[in-house]
Amino acid sequence: MSTRVPVSIEGNLVGDPDYGESQNGTKFAKFTVAVTDRKLEDGKWVDGDTQYHRTTVFGRTAENVRASLAKGDTVIVNGNLEFRHWTDQATGEPRAATEVVADGVGPSLRYTTAEVARRTPKAHGPDATATGPSVAAPTSAALTVV
Repeated sequence: MSTRVPVSIEGNLVGDPDYGESQNGTKFAKFTVAVTDRKLEDGKWVDGDTQYHRTTVFGRTAENVRASLAKGDTVIVNGNLEFRHWTDQATGEPRAATEVVADGVGPSLRYTTAEVARRTPKAHGPDATATGPSVAAPTSAALTVV
């Protein structure tokens, strides 16, 4: 049995993401995000409890995580919190776990800046010849956190 709850979290990667591929060829990345509450006490910011959220992301987003994120990075994760319940096969004891199944993951710019380098990909197709008409290609951006 599984229950899904939409969630958005911001925190730091506890370690480098682990990568893999399922039996059907779907790529995935697994990582843990630490979220520490901060509160103002007597005019000073104090760290509260830290929560650790196991997170999994699939497909192209997993590939982007692999190319972009590492231990210590501050990230924003959007997805669904999944609650799973099962019975342990060996002991017969009930078990439960929560995990964030992410739809989107990206670097947080809350405490840093970023440089965005824009590039225009080459146009392809019959209209992209040197003698043919000009083709407007979409512009993509590469984000570098500084």
